[in-house]
Amino acid sequence: MARIELKSNEQIDWMREAGLVVADIHRELRAATQPGVTLLELDAISSDTIRRNHAKSNFLGYGGFPATLCASVNDVVVHGIPDDTPLEEGDLVSFDCGAYVQHQGRQWHADAAFSMIVGGDDKGSDRARRLNAITEESLWAAIASLANSKRISCVGEAVEAVTEKYREGDWVAGIVEEYTGHGIGTAMHQPPEILNYPTRGLQPKLRTGMVIAIEPMLTDGGIETDVLDDDWTVVTRDGSLAAHWEHTVAITDNGIWVLTAPDGGKAGLAPYGITPAP
Repeated sequence: MARIELKSNEQIDWMREAGLVVADIHRELRAATQPGVTLLELDAISSDTIRRNHAKSNFLGYGGFPATLCASVNDVVVHGIPDDTPLEEGDLVSFDCGAYVQHQGRQWHADAAFSMIVGGDDKGSDRARRLNAITEESLWAAIASLANSKRISCVGEAVEAVTEKYREGDWVAGIVEEYTGHGIGTAMHQPPEILNYPTRGLQPKLRTGMVIAIEPMLTDGGIETDVLDDDWTVVTRDGSLAAHWEHTVAITDNGIWVLTAPDGGKAGLAPYGITPAP
């Protein structure tokens, strides 16, 4: 099994610094995402926000990716490349982005994603609103599960429990299995792999100093995906909508701390009776 990088309290503080940059990007994107804006314009806002915070993008140039932001619209699950197509009212769009800061000659990364309906929730379809709400809830349920569990398998169990909670007859939100969460620290992607669904076999133990990116991706149809000719854009095979939510979470001596949430995860964890532990 690959070694999992454990962080000191000081190193987690550095990652919190990067996490607040990502939170700032999200805030700017929410404010700017309106009908008619292009994904390239939103990528420019992301880039400017990173620069203003004296950080660096960990997406731009990663494996040749051409932007600071993954922007995925409607049936795009993840890794959408920003272009000059204007967003339309009612589109379901997911933004995934990250940043890193440097301390003691090393990079310290953070990574987070959210989905939203262009023009406001009241402009989206019932399908889009339902899927987005379920995906966000599955993220927070998965994060909360870290507080009282012993192994990383709690994440997939929590995500599946939320999808089953909202099952309607034969319909249940599909959990995309090909793309997962991950460890994060001195690199954006590190061990361990964080599955969004239950699986057999022991998964790594949760330990103080672990920092992981939890990111459920759900669809309102099938879970099969295809990659477009640009070798990045991942779409649902059946054309169903997709949503994506993610946070970077640290396990500290006293509990869990959501590094990419401005309040450390206080609001998202409150329904589960959990208080963040910086």
